[in-house]
Amino acid sequence: MNAKTPAEIISIGDNLLARLTACDLCPHECGIDRTIGETGQCGVGGEAIVASCNLHHGEEPPISGTGGSGTIFFSGCSLCCLYCQNYPISQQLVGSPMTIAELAEAMLTLQKRGAHNINLVTPDHVMGHAVAAVGRARQAGLTIPILSNCSGWQKLDILRTLEGIIDIYMVDMRYADDEIARNCSGAARYKEVNRAAVKEMYRQVGNLETDDDGIAVRGLLIRHLVLPEGRSGSEDIFRFLAREVSPQVFVSLMSQYFPAYRAVGMAGLGRRVTPAEFDKAVEMFYTAGLENGFIQEMEPDGA
Repeated sequence: MNAKTPAEIISIGDNLLARLTACDLCPHECGIDRTIGETGQCGVGGEAIVASCNLHHGEEPPISGTGGSGTIFFSGCSLCCLYCQNYPISQQLVGSPMTIAELAEAMLTLQKRGAHNINLVTPDHVMGHAVAAVGRARQAGLTIPILSNCSGWQKLDILRTLEGIIDIYMVDMRYADDEIARNCSGAARYKEVNRAAVKEMYRQVGNLETDDDGIAVRGLLIRHLVLPEGRSGSEDIFRFLAREVSPQVFVSLMSQYFPAYRAVGMAGLGRRVTPAEFDKAVEMFYTAGLENGFIQEMEPDGA
């Protein structure tokens, strides 16, 4: 992969911004004019709304390292997960607008504070703003890797424009069943879209690579949140990864599900994952032939 020059990155960002007039940045393809304040599935108009810019020490070890991951947490989301643990940000748009120049300056500030990477959290619906800011920050001296911390509900043509810009993809694989995906996250065709996106990300950046200090510099990291009653389709997802991506792909297997947002009190989603359910997912991970990853410990009250 040849890294894009800052001027090339800015041009790509501008091209993505131009698509806001009939927005088709995500698979929903709402077709509305966000530049005049219309909003579609993501709820965001023509401006990027940011909930926070800060060092984050709670990501996976190669991402947070010792200095922290430089997170820029964008408000809004192209998915509408019933159980979203960050729903004030993703669904209620808590945050403040930031210009491209302000985003670029925030990236440079995070680098100065010792961040190992710039972690763009949920950037898909504002990818034009994010990419244009990366280009301007690169012009001004940004050197650390760019990480896309994304939902996996992404279009191939958008992803292909990011080659040479994004160094690390940290992507969700939430479901193996389209009906569950539609009911839980409003995403029809999720399985097809998600798996095509993951394969494209892997083509671009390959398996996770780290430096001598164990800090990620490039590659793909899959996040898989185990849901109650097998809703996350862990076995099918792990087999797909081992057979169609790579047995060496890194997977973060997460036990942290708890009922939030609209899932509180809901049948099937209104409880935490049990230790038995999570242990079964761990067994499926190894049975599928996967070799690398991070297994989150169960919370004490996860029973």
